[in-house]
Amino acid sequence: MDDLERLTRPNGETLALKRVRGSGPTVVWIGGFRSDMEGTKALALDAAARERGWNYVRYDHFAHGRSSGDWRKATIGRWRDDALALIDSIEGPVIPVGSSMGGWVALLLAVARPERLAGLVLVNPAPDFTEDLMWPGLADHERQAILREGETLVVEEGPPGQGLGEYVLTRTMFEEAREWLLLRGPLPVAAPVHILQGRADDVVPWRRQIMLIERLTGADVALDLVEGGDHRLSSPADLARLIEAVERNRRSSSIVSHG
Repeated sequence: MDDLERLTRPNGETLALKRVRGSGPTVVWIGGFRSDMEGTKALALDAAARERGWNYVRYDHFAHGRSSGDWRKATIGRWRDDALALIDSIEGPVIPVGSSMGGWVALLLAVARPERLAGLVLVNPAPDFTEDLMWPGLADHERQAILREGETLVVEEGPPGQGLGEYVLTRTMFEEAREWLLLRGPLPVAAPVHILQGRADDVVPWRRQIMLIERLTGADVALDLVEGGDHRLSSPADLARLIEAVERNRRSSSIVSHG
């Protein structure tokens, strides 16, 4: 049986999502750039939610997975707005769990809906990655094509199931993302933040998390630097660490609400 649900947005696009019903704050999985809700970490949290009785929602971003949308119209702002709509459709407190780009979206949620957060778990989070990591990492001819023609085709190979494949990068995405940069000033987040970061991550350098922590104000922040951990952080030990980070946030939110 396919338990897929859809959240319809005002423009007629739909977000595909799956839900586990339990108790306590709703854990919300927010995936990375060109990842979907059937990835290793999303499924590990799904299994943990069923085993431990969590409320849990995982979904696909606009133009990802089983959600609708034209990839060329995808922007950070649209992904943020969709995440906000999803949060607003859920009752009670939430614990966003953001991976890579999803970490950026989760932080944007935290700023926009501080009263809804019971906690925040970030896995190799990549706020501002379009400006600071992706654009400088492009070949010169790719940057020139984006500036001159408005887009370029990127082919990113990798091990089976790990490469991002063939996709278009648009000038619109880079320009629009500048409206949502977070690491240029203080970042007020009131809920506890737990960051998991691979020390061997070659996509998001671990030192960027020091920069993020320096910007965060208003809450306790825990950083787990995983020795040998890569950008995926999907080994059995990594997944166990992720589940426990979420569990700790759930427990601390329960203590606060009953304190």
